[in-house]
Amino acid sequence: MTTPGGLVLRLPSPLTEVRDDRLGGVRLFLKRDDLIHPELPGNKWRKLKYNLAEARRQGRRTLLTFGGAYSNHIRATAAAGRHFGFATVGVIRGEEHLPLNPSLAYAVSRGMRLTYLDRTAYRAKQDPGVIARLREEWGDFYLVPEGGSNACAVRGCAELPAEVDAQLDELGHPGFDVICCPCGTGGTLAGLSAGLAPGRAAIGFPVLKGGEFLAGEVERLQREACGRSWPNWSLRPEFHFGGYARRTAELDAFVDDFAARHGVLLEWVYVAKMMYGIFSLVREGAFEPGTRLVAVVTGGPEVAPDV
Repeated sequence: MTTPGGLVLRLPSPLTEVRDDRLGGVRLFLKRDDLIHPELPGNKWRKLKYNLAEARRQGRRTLLTFGGAYSNHIRATAAAGRHFGFATVGVIRGEEHLPLNPSLAYAVSRGMRLTYLDRTAYRAKQDPGVIARLREEWGDFYLVPEGGSNACAVRGCAELPAEVDAQLDELGHPGFDVICCPCGTGGTLAGLSAGLAPGRAAIGFPVLKGGEFLAGEVERLQREACGRSWPNWSLRPEFHFGGYARRTAELDAFVDDFAARHGVLLEWVYVAKMMYGIFSLVREGAFEPGTRLVAVVTGGPEVAPDV
């Protein structure tokens, strides 16, 4: 797919089957959204697609968003601004540290201007007073929330299930039963659920400790985007491995083993935790034999985590 701005995106993203004796009678397909574009991988393009269109519709020339010092979302927003003709501002959690780390240096190389909020102020980033002060400094920007999750993002992610269906149809498969994704802010899960045909289910794997709170976020995002919510999704919050950007030797061993078996190096902050969870649920008998699962690979391993 080539966008109006001339950006070549690999859409539909590849769909490949994982053949692994540990799956028993369950069939598992990887939706390789990490291969959409090197600068807009994973769910980043799907979340930004309609936000970019809405910013242009409103006549805004600047995108402002929030993130940590290693945020993949900050990188992707900077790249999207460069490709689609927007100025970009990144509001970074914490104090400035020079020289910039590779993630922030990359964002600056794509034209993003950076500003910083201490952690106390950052927690209040949605406060109207904080937004007003940012508008005084940066002008009439289009606000993209942290992680990119809003109604526009839900619309973009809701397109993914139909894309998978078309690919499975081409392969002669009868469709899928369950679609899985890792969760940080809930936007991807909200969209996948909204885009499902009847009789199917979506499972989200929160990467934050205490990720149960995302249930309220998913429902809020669905209502904001679609005026209703769906009961076809669930969360499995027990596979966080200690919390966001935390890892254990067990998770590392799983990543290494998966790479050796399948030639795919899983990004460990999000994707590996989902995949570990899927294999654990299969082992526990959570899926009937013959169940067809799709796992959305929302990012690649090349970018450092936001700690």
